[in-house]
Amino acid sequence: MEAGGSGIVMRRAIDENARLMRRGYEAFSAGDMDTLRELFAEDVVWHVPGHNRLSGDKRGRDAVFEYFGELVSGSGGTFKVTLHDVIAGEDHVIGLHHNDAEHDGKVLDLNVVLIFHMSGGRFRESWEVNDNEVKWDAFWS
Repeated sequence: MEAGGSGIVMRRAIDENARLMRRGYEAFSAGDMDTLRELFAEDVVWHVPGHNRLSGDKRGRDAVFEYFGELVSGSGGTFKVTLHDVIAGEDHVIGLHHNDAEHDGKVLDLNVVLIFHMSGGRFRESWEVNDNEVKWDAFWS
């Protein structure tokens, strides 16, 4: 009996993490910073890959939101995320999406995986992985 009850609790946590991830993608795409502020822990850490001006660890919600702003402003407002799927577990949630953007004759066209550690119903840490770091670096350099 105990295993069944804990299984239901785990399933609820998994479903909630998937729901929060989808809500986060919707908020990002809409520029809804109030919702994002709700979803991200104040001390969140976001790991950005590559060797370009945006690469490195963003520590704290304000630094992460500044990074989001740079994605939009640095692409002349063309940066777009298209969600493909969400995969959730009890402590982690993964978003599979596509990035598109254009600026200064450069085109960004990448598949991306976001891996989030979740705690207390909030995004605590994120690892961003794209399918072509050379293209990522060239676009943002």
